[in-house]
Amino acid sequence: MSQVTNSTRSGKRERLAGAAVRVLHEQGVEKTTLADIARAADVPVGNVYYYFKTKDQLIEAAIAAHGRRLESMIAALEQLPAPQDRLKALVHGWIEQRDVAAKYGCPTGTLASELDKRDDGLDRAIAQVMGELIDWMERQFAAMGRDDARELAVALMAAYQGISLLTNTFRDPALMATEGRRLERWIDSLA
Repeated sequence: MSQVTNSTRSGKRERLAGAAVRVLHEQGVEKTTLADIARAADVPVGNVYYYFKTKDQLIEAAIAAHGRRLESMIAALEQLPAPQDRLKALVHGWIEQRDVAAKYGCPTGTLASELDKRDDGLDRAIAQVMGELIDWMERQFAAMGRDDARELAVALMAAYQGISLLTNTFRDPALMATEGRRLERWIDSLA
């Protein structure tokens, strides 16, 4: 019985964290309420406080969920045979999300931008998640034999964040597709 109860608790907590990722991305940190997240997770609002005492705790859970999604994505990309293929698959994934980017921007980048305006340390937590992706990209460029792997990783992240912002600003998914294809050619040119 206690295993079922623990599983149910864990399931609701994970649902709330997943809903927080989605709602924070769609509405922004300041506009989002605990009730919004509870509604999106299909959890009674009173139950939210059992799992998360404050909105900041829910934001922390959303950041952790971003980290888990990144780990899962990297694990899938690692199945590809060559670092060049892995990087291009990453870019292709960004292209596939172009409609979401047009509507709301990059999920991690927009959260990082919003949290940077606060003075509570959550900005450092989301920066760590973004840093893990840059580190992974750096390892791919290094595996391609590039001495400038760190600079290339930062350039790729900057290109993605920039095109996410423009895609969102102009509400034009084609911008992400065009830049993504250019980034794939750029990666090929570095091999």
